Amino acid sequence: MIDKPDIDERSLAAEVAAAWSVDVVDLVFMPVGLDGHAWAYRVETSDGGRYFLKVRRGDFTPAAVLLPRFLRAQGLRQVVAPLDLPEGGAGREFGDYRLLLYPFHDGGSLWGRGLTDRQWIEYGDFLGRLHRVTPTAEVAAVLPAETYRSSAGERLRTLGGQASTSEVLGAFWEQHGATLHRLAETVDDLASRVTPGRHVVCHADIHPDNLIPDCDGPLHVVDWDAPILAPRERDLMFVYSADFGDHPVNGRRAELFREGYGPLEPDPVLLSYYRSERHLDDVAVFLGSILRPEASAESRANDLHWLTRIAEVVAGPGYGPDSTAERSS
Repeated sequence: MIDKPDIDERSLAAEVAAAWSVDVVDLVFMPVGLDGHAWAYRVETSDGGRYFLKVRRGDFTPAAVLLPRFLRAQGLRQVVAPLDLPEGGAGREFGDYRLLLYPFHDGGSLWGRGLTDRQWIEYGDFLGRLHRVTPTAEVAAVLPAETYRSSAGERLRTLGGQASTSEVLGAFWEQHGATLHRLAETVDDLASRVTPGRHVVCHADIHPDNLIPDCDGPLHVVDWDAPILAPRERDLMFVYSADFGDHPVNGRRAELFREGYGPLEPDPVLLSYYRSERHLDDVAVFLGSILRPEASAESRANDLHWLTRIAEVVAGPGYGPDSTAERSS
């Protein structure tokens, strides 16, 4: 989120210092993420330490804490897990908000610059190992399971009426509204046609923006807020789509990924379902964010940029219920 939460940052810094026993010297807001109920800060301490603070209005899901810890214990060292409080546990209450503190990795996003050959192999190896993990009963109990019942279409239909009369969104909706309604129909159609696959542990948002590298070294996988038990295509959609990052998969990158992951033949209907449903969900999120009365002009402009980008992809050639986005060129 580009807009800061309504929080006194001095009080927030003091709370972090007391909770995790660190000497905070700076707290820097980071305008990242799409979740309208979560915000991020970089925390700097007097001993040169750097941390990533996630602030959420309301509770974090139990899976956001339990799963990363479990995965690291299973040897998946790329997973970035929240740090424990000295007295135990991970989360800290702060008024109406909850806090989690993580190690800070400063390699920058791979969305714009893409993965190196070595990183494509590691990406595949990591996802292959993640999808082979057998969760304990405790972990499985806190993970939602795929149902193929998305709320995004209904949210779009509700918000579309507001968008059509909005000063900010009126022109956009006149141009793209019909296309986005067809997208909702596509998602419903694909959901009725999928053959449910075997459920594995999925990150559910493992696009290049959530892969943080150490230069050309190891990857760190962040943002474990919404994992799910689902067919592996839930994660593979980010690999086999051109829509997530400015350096999408092509024939060579797909081979490098498979070198790490192992043999795979993704289900094309599942890939199309997840790609379309993700676009539909993002559209609903951006519409809701733009229509917030308290949203700043800067935030609305940023969200409208990404909203328009998605609408143009959906309206483009080759996008349909049977399309897959793997590029072989």
